[in-house]
Amino acid sequence: MQLRKLERQPHTFGQAGKLTPSEIHTIDAIGCDGAILMSELAARLGVTKGAITQLVDRLESKSLVLRSPHPTDSRSSLLSLTDMGKEAYLAHESVHISFYDQLRSQLTEQEIEVFEKSINILNRMLDK
Repeated sequence: MQLRKLERQPHTFGQAGKLTPSEIHTIDAIGCDGAILMSELAARLGVTKGAITQLVDRLESKSLVLRSPHPTDSRSSLLSLTDMGKEAYLAHESVHISFYDQLRSQLTEQEIEVFEKSINILNRMLDK
């Protein structure tokens, strides 16, 4: 129950403000490096194209994602992060770095490996 509650809680990511876990994970999957196809993003996140469309609509309304036409395929859209979206991406990355710094200060490398393995197993179980 605590995990489900945590997964629904919005968190603040810089000037982007409060974002749900699904929103920040979508931003993370788009990344700062360039543009990605909507269909590729859906595959990367393991969700339907309809779900991605809804998420992108929300992120676009928050000025975090820019949707642009594909240069050679008129049926496709490319997604990229706006400057504020990149700020949210970097803020999210900072949270991960801080989390692992805290782990390293309290756990041995072997304990961290066991922790990561346990999290991966839990994620696979929750995805079923």
